[in-house]
Amino acid sequence: MDKAIKPAKKPSRIQVRNRGLILDAALEVFSRHGYRGTTLDQIAHEAGLSKPNILYYFDGKEEIHISLLNKLMENWLDPLDQMDPNGDPLEEICAYVRRKVEMSREFPRESRLFANEILQGAPRMKPHLESGLKPLFDRKIRLIEHWMDSGKLARVDARHLIFSIWATTQHYADFDAQVRVLMNGERGVIDAAGDYLENMFSSMLKPIS
Repeated sequence: MDKAIKPAKKPSRIQVRNRGLILDAALEVFSRHGYRGTTLDQIAHEAGLSKPNILYYFDGKEEIHISLLNKLMENWLDPLDQMDPNGDPLEEICAYVRRKVEMSREFPRESRLFANEILQGAPRMKPHLESGLKPLFDRKIRLIEHWMDSGKLARVDARHLIFSIWATTQHYADFDAQVRVLMNGERGVIDAAGDYLENMFSSMLKPIS
């Protein structure tokens, strides 16, 4: 008679807390130093835990990094996925721009983590790009092109449109130090950026009547 399979033991509150501490500390260190410049000792110091304690929860630096990237991709794809085929095309594009700007405000470390991974050739994220991002990207490109064919948006290359949105919105997270210097520490930069970019893309895409 086969033995009953025991359900996986639910992690304790301390284990959940420590994993959270480790991942948050790793996000801070990875976003600051990149994958190659980060060590387990740095993560342990940032988390306020010992290195053996880190290795109790994760096999090593790469597993921590992959865990962060997996979580990041879920959040990163959501705004593009939410672009509604039944919505007003111009409003949907502008809402996407606004949400991407907000993500620069809310998740600057995640944006820099993503940028560092891509700059290294996406060695750990490439499967996600191929299986997650690429099909979604292709689907939304077809949607935007359909809106253009219907005369609801001005004609541009939809692929470069999405690239431009990514580049301009994530700039405020990835180049935050430069933005702060050039804007003299001015407050409300992200809000002003959102207004500017929304107006820019709206003006470019508004169909000529």
